[in-house]
Amino acid sequence: MKTNYEVRYAASPEDVKSYDTNKLRDNFLIKDLMTPDVINFVYSHYDRYIVGSAVPVTTPLKLESIDVLKASYFLERRELGIINIGNKGIVTVDGVEYVLAHKEALYVGKGSKVVVFSSSYTFI
Repeated sequence: MKTNYEVRYAASPEDVKSYDTNKLRDNFLIKDLMTPDVINFVYSHYDRYIVGSAVPVTTPLKLESIDVLKASYFLERRELGIINIGNKGIVTVDGVEYVLAHKEALYVGKGSKVVVFSSSYTFI
């Protein structure tokens, strides 16, 4: 499994006034978030907010901690909100399966250790 992440630092409101279009895009636009069989994150220093995606097409994807969290597992000190914008999928949290239809959401509380995203379709 592959997990990618990038870290973004807060920008001063005064500095942002001088940004051209390319610099605005570089600092605020999230590109290529939805990648098959990969978990992607953008960790922002604005309130330590994380935006991410998991697109399990051919294999389940396990949510793993990333270096900037300084945690042994992803939800050790944070919560997770999941919104399914794709086809029906399954989120398994500490062994309990939750089936999410298109546009359904799931809250996963702090302290949950194992989170796995999978497709409801048969894997190739």
